[in-house]
This record gives sequence, C-alpha cells and structure tokens, in this order.
Amino acid sequence: MDTAGLLLDAYGRIQEIVHHAVGNLNAEQLAYRPDPDANSIAWLVWHLTRVQDDHVADVAGTEQIWTSGGFHNRFGLPFAVSDTGYGHRSGEVAAVQVDGRDLLGYHDAVHDHSRAFVSKLTDAELDRIVDERWDPPVSLGVRLVSVISDNLQHAGQAAYVRGMNQRL
Repeated sequence: MDTAGLLLDAYGRIQEIVHHAVGNLNAEQLAYRPDPDANSIAWLVWHLTRVQDDHVADVAGTEQIWTSGGFHNRFGLPFAVSDTGYGHRSGEVAAVQVDGRDLLGYHDAVHDHSRAFVSKLTDAELDRIVDERWDPPVSLGVRLVSVISDNLQHAGQAAYVRGMNQRL
C-alpha cells in the first residue's frame, strides 16, 4: 500500500464512525449531552468536520466546503464563518442544533474533498512545510495525520455519547 492509500483508508475510517454515530438519530438525540457541560454528538461531528474542512482546504489551497457548499448558511449557527469549534464553551456547544442529514451531508462533502486531495499525493509531497508557526515547522504529512488523530478521537466520543443516549 502506498502512502496515499494509507491516508485514504484512515480518512475512510473517520467517515464510517461518523455515519455510525449519527445514523438514524433525530435532532433531539443528536443534541443529547450526558451533563450540561458535555459535548453533544451534533457538536462533536460538526467540530471534527470543520477541523478537517479547515485544515485540508488550507493545505490544498482551496475554499472550505463550509462556505463553497453553502453549509454555513444551511446550518445557520451563531458563529463566525471561520469558527471550527476550537475552545467552545457549554453555551456554544448547545447552539449546535442540526438535522442528521445535513450533518452527514456536510461531513460527506468534506470527506470527498479530502479524499480527492489525498488520493493524488506523492510521498515527496508529504515533506512540504505547511505551517511555520510551530517549532519544528509542520509538514503536510504531519498535518494530515494530526487531522486523522483529532477526528478519530472526536468520532469515537460521538459514538460513545450515542451509546449513552441509547441506554436511557
């Protein structure tokens, strides 16, 4: 397996977990929070998708699907269009009230964009520095793996919250 194939597999696993966590839930179930300060499935999946969209669009040099696909208007969230959810507090988490079809539609569109970008990568391109604000500077390969790590953690959290909700 080549590097692009490995990355494609990893991004595909994120999508599988997201579909499992969100599938067939209504807006109330997606907004369920185990306690008042916990993250909901809706917020977790919205956030992980925003992070993937933001980071992959940045390294690909493209517009984010959030804006190009009109999802920021469709979701109607009370956040700046550039907001990815980083640092959100309880009230902001509670504001993410979305329909499962819209949430999966956005995630799938971002997944397709990420897949198209990653599928064309060569091993040599992974060494390209994409962020010099860090020491050491961040390469494309490190950024893509960082997104995978963050997304898998949040997708797993969403699946866990779904399980908690279903036990009620």
